[in-house]
Amino acid sequence: MPGSDDDPVSRGEQIDAAEREEVKRRLLVQAEAERIPVQETTGAVPDRRWRGEP
Repeated sequence: MPGSDDDPVSRGEQIDAAEREEVKRRLLVQAEAERIPVQETTGAVPDRRWRGEP
């Protein structure tokens, strides 16, 4: 194709890169929405069986 060698990145590659960035952004937004704060995951719950309580 004449002229296509002058472009360092083809239009198709630009579209693919833009789509990848959009998917990455959506995944990050979803991951942040589903994130559980560390305070909610590290709290120890006492196990009464070991203290001899009924």
